[in-house]
Amino acid sequence: MGGIVIEHSGTPCSETINMHNVIFMSDADVVQNFHEGYLPEDGTREEKSYSTEALDRGYLEYGCSHYRRRCRIRAPCCNEIFVCRHCHNEAKNNINIDQKLRHEIPRHKVERVICSLCDTEQEVRQVCISCGVCMGKYFCETCKLFDDDISKRQYHCNGCGICRIGGMENFFHCSKCRCCYSVLLKKSHPCVEGAMHHDCPVCFEYLFESVNDVTVMPCGHTIHQNCLKEMQEHYQYACPLCSKSVCNMSKVWEKFDMEIAAAPMPESYQDKKVWILCNDCGITSEVQFHFVAQKCPCCKSYNTRQTRGR
Repeated sequence: MGGIVIEHSGTPCSETINMHNVIFMSDADVVQNFHEGYLPEDGTREEKSYSTEALDRGYLEYGCSHYRRRCRIRAPCCNEIFVCRHCHNEAKNNINIDQKLRHEIPRHKVERVICSLCDTEQEVRQVCISCGVCMGKYFCETCKLFDDDISKRQYHCNGCGICRIGGMENFFHCSKCRCCYSVLLKKSHPCVEGAMHHDCPVCFEYLFESVNDVTVMPCGHTIHQNCLKEMQEHYQYACPLCSKSVCNMSKVWEKFDMEIAAAPMPESYQDKKVWILCNDCGITSEVQFHFVAQKCPCCKSYNTRQTRGR
């Protein structure tokens, strides 16, 4: 449930819903639902006070490095108990496990949870049937997700089919890209079919379910934010998938102009021309050959490749 950071950079080095089955309630709402399910209509004030205390017991005291929650899950794939699916995947899908035994948990198929306070195993629900504790202030019945840390502003996206973080009002779902993007890009982002449904072109982790921040490049392809940063630290400024520039390279192209002007070609090469394809605008042109680089006459980019000589 990693956040999706959508950025288009600005410098040569660093530029680059609908709720469904989600319970995201205040304490009062949870208490009311608890009363309706477990207390008579004429429940006393003392009973209600007691149930409120029960709901809040252990708040933010349980969980793992991935989620603060007051329950564990029984994995439907191997029948073992883990705090969350990420804990399961780290234990069952690492290099120390026999490759034939490696697997990941199908999140939507989780059917049993265990209360962390009373150890009662039960069907997936928000409130423990035994001790009455709320096992997660954020609860998604579809994703079987519990989390007490609601500062993440979780929401369930029907289009993605999973829960996201960052606040539903800040994102929109693009049906062509099949993922959520910042509302700032609603009318301007380049659509790429299934943009998030592939591996990161650098580290090869599946981006759609990655817990690490993902950024979209100006060409529309997606990549881990940290992987893009690492590329730029190694002076790689082209998309690994389509070779378009991942940032505004105009200042760099100006330096190319100066270098080419300061290094004229020998007389025997001054009339030599070649055909080039510009990776940025896609235009094919015939231009003057230079051993440093060839400039696209259309968009003035030096992100070009020679296709043939004359």
